[in-house]
Amino acid sequence: MENDFQNVPASDGRAPVAAAAADAGLARKDGWERDVLEKLAFATLREQRARRRWNIFFRLTFLALVVFALWRAFDMGASSAEVSGPHTALIEIDGAIASGGGSGDADSVIPALNRAFADAGSVGVILRINSPGGSPVQAGMINDEITRLRAEYPKKPLYVVVDEMCASGGYYIAAAASKIFVNKASIVGSIGVLMDGFGFTGLMDKLGVERRLLTAGNNKGFLDPFSPQSDAQQAYAKEMLAEIHQQFIDVVRTGRGSRLKESPDTFSGLFWSGSKAVEMGLADGFGTVDSVARDELKVEEIVDYTEHEKLSDRVLKKFGAAVGEGAWQSLWGGARPSLR
Repeated sequence: MENDFQNVPASDGRAPVAAAAADAGLARKDGWERDVLEKLAFATLREQRARRRWNIFFRLTFLALVVFALWRAFDMGASSAEVSGPHTALIEIDGAIASGGGSGDADSVIPALNRAFADAGSVGVILRINSPGGSPVQAGMINDEITRLRAEYPKKPLYVVVDEMCASGGYYIAAAASKIFVNKASIVGSIGVLMDGFGFTGLMDKLGVERRLLTAGNNKGFLDPFSPQSDAQQAYAKEMLAEIHQQFIDVVRTGRGSRLKESPDTFSGLFWSGSKAVEMGLADGFGTVDSVARDELKVEEIVDYTEHEKLSDRVLKKFGAAVGEGAWQSLWGGARPSLR
């Protein structure tokens, strides 16, 4: 019976045992092909992923090289005057006098002054100024350094040449020069100090806004724009401004000496044209960088010692300035003494 059953033909004409064996072989064949196909598919996916990763890697590497090249290009923009023989040293201050402010920053101007005076080939220094003013601290540091260097190198004069404007903090610096030369239409003067800001207490009352300021110290909220200002605080601020103003006046009187023709308006904060400044003794004459190098220093070759700020330094300074500004805003509401 058993043998007879095994020999019964299948529905497709095959014996059951033979059919089962054939089906098993076909299944093994299909499984082998499936495995191969799956391996090929996964290998292709891995290759594509690897190719994408390498593409990303090379693109990022190229971008990094471009950024590095630009960074180095900006870094090499820092002044490195190549000196050969007698020459006139030039340093420029263009813009506001401020910490981290580029050419008007004491950290940029003072090193340039030192290199210009120390160079054996420089016969004198021209400081070209085009500035509306700014920080009394930065202006004071530059003025002090010019005074020191002039005493250390008595045979090397420093002349200031005014471009469009030499006002307030700019003039604070210029007062230390041996001579000041202007254009007849330049703006010169503004010997004064200010502290500005805003007060919003009246507007807050109208809007029904309550200021909640907690302090330790009676005057810790001094000059907060959202709090009322007392008479005592206003008097204190004016006293501080008067002190800084007197420092400015003393610097101008010391620098200009007997050349200065004082009047009630001289230290009032007014400013004048270059021609009027010459009449008042705030300036010595008219001239440009080229004419002063030619006529005063007698050496027409000019070498620029200006410190052109590096990109890396600029980023760090901007970050530091932003942090400092935020701290000042939170403590003082943005008001600070300014020579402008």
